Amino acid sequence: MGYAQVDRPPLFEEGVRSGVMAAWREQGLPKGKRLTDLFQIDEREEIEPDLWPSPGFRRWPKNLSEVGELKNRLDMDEERRLPSRWEKRVKAWEERQHALMLRVHHGFFESVGIMGWRRFSDVMFQIKTNPALLERLMEIQGDFNARMTERVLSEVQVDAAVFSEPIGANHGPLVSPQVYRELVQPSYQPILDVLRRHGVQTIILRTYANCRVLIPAQLEAGFNCLWAVEVFGDGMDYRDLRNEFGRDLRLIGGIDLDVLHQGRQAVRDEIEQKVLPLLAQGGYAPLADSRVRKDVPWEVYRDYRRLLEQAVCGG
Repeated sequence: MGYAQVDRPPLFEEGVRSGVMAAWREQGLPKGKRLTDLFQIDEREEIEPDLWPSPGFRRWPKNLSEVGELKNRLDMDEERRLPSRWEKRVKAWEERQHALMLRVHHGFFESVGIMGWRRFSDVMFQIKTNPALLERLMEIQGDFNARMTERVLSEVQVDAAVFSEPIGANHGPLVSPQVYRELVQPSYQPILDVLRRHGVQTIILRTYANCRVLIPAQLEAGFNCLWAVEVFGDGMDYRDLRNEFGRDLRLIGGIDLDVLHQGRQAVRDEIEQKVLPLLAQGGYAPLADSRVRKDVPWEVYRDYRRLLEQAVCGG
């Protein structure tokens, strides 16, 4: 991700959904074998501190006089909010040989309590009628996340930080670039400041569906790596993104999961036409853009991983 000379980029694994391995064993996956036994797969680990209000809200604050309750529920009981067996893990990470990332934010929608349609509708209305309330909620969450980020980085050196941003639909994001700049991004700055102070150089935005029109604002804020998940259509094609944003935007993922439903030749075309040019440019770690489902046949997934290995490792 630093565009330095390396032996090869990492070969991460997408993750498989429930029941996939059982289905694949019926289709020929050798009994007792794991994917890591059969393919070159590099380990990747994410530190996940608890960043949620506790207890969770049944009714989110409706006006500024109530937002103090969010502060109360984001207490700084640090030991409880750190992953289990923290001291043991910290010691083990000192000797690690794998990529270690830190999750630092759940993104706008989840941070203001959107877990279903009713709350989504409320928040969309508040963007227009009461943006100060949402700004304050995001500010409180951002300040808390910055303190937790500082707490983790005081003991652990990580390779990247991950902001999640499930804010998109297939046609584009569900808020405008102006709303994103004015309402969301200011609350991320305290976290970004902590990351810079601790020398975390790769700052990943893991977004969902199509967020293309937000990318300029994200680059301005300090993000430098995109990991787009569950993308449908051509709106987020990584070749186009690299052409538009250049080396400022590092990339993770980008292989269309749908090609795994189309057979070996479609997979080969995707790797030759997309993966190989991006690998040659650097700043890119390839993998499919979603966890693999049971409707992907074992033999196609096997061929995909082998072709991907050849592209990354040669041979």
